[in-house]
Amino acid sequence: MENQKRYGKIYMLPCPISEGNPYDVLPEANRAVMGAIDYFIVENVRTARRFLSAAKIGRAIEELEFAECSEHTSEMDVAPLLKPVLEGRDCGIISEAGLPGVADPGADVVAAAQRLGIEVVPLVGPSSILMALMASGQNGQSFAFNGYLPIKPAERARALKNFERRALAENQSQIFIEAPYRNEKLLGDMLSVLQPSVRVTVAVDITSPTQTIRTLTVAEWRKIPKPDMHKKPTIFILGR
Repeated sequence: MENQKRYGKIYMLPCPISEGNPYDVLPEANRAVMGAIDYFIVENVRTARRFLSAAKIGRAIEELEFAECSEHTSEMDVAPLLKPVLEGRDCGIISEAGLPGVADPGADVVAAAQRLGIEVVPLVGPSSILMALMASGQNGQSFAFNGYLPIKPAERARALKNFERRALAENQSQIFIEAPYRNEKLLGDMLSVLQPSVRVTVAVDITSPTQTIRTLTVAEWRKIPKPDMHKKPTIFILGR
């Protein structure tokens, strides 16, 4: 408890998932917290500055200090990012899209903060993973987020069959993502490998004006034109 009084706090600051999501939906409570912070750990400085500027936090962006933590940040480089927090300054963590720390390198910063006894405060905001599940009609009582599938065809096919077994045997929704330029290839592989009765959700461009979220069986997907998902953020869900 003594450490928590001496250290600053880390605030997990959600940001819009897509450019089509208006910044004015930002909760006022979040805006107030953001306006009181002058040190931010972000996945990308340029987009974080743009988000904070559009969010109208009540202070000049030039007054703020940014440190970057991306997928290329090594484990040994994470701890030094917390030095200002250990000195008593509050810090905000911002992802590229949606919730920081969820499918996001900010989780490494939070893990280091937890080891040091720094208080971490999560704020409410959009998660494409949960929003896709909400709109899918798949089982929301039991689900797993599996990140990215393997790239090699044989390994990917084995992973898909493994997720299929879990979805069918446990009635557990299996959620995963792909690099946007490989979305179409992944859906093609799914329709080739999975059983016809498996239900597949494809959620494209969540929160944007071009949002498409649809759940059909594999057999039904095979018969219709596929949604435009090339280079668009997409969530995939398997279920029974």
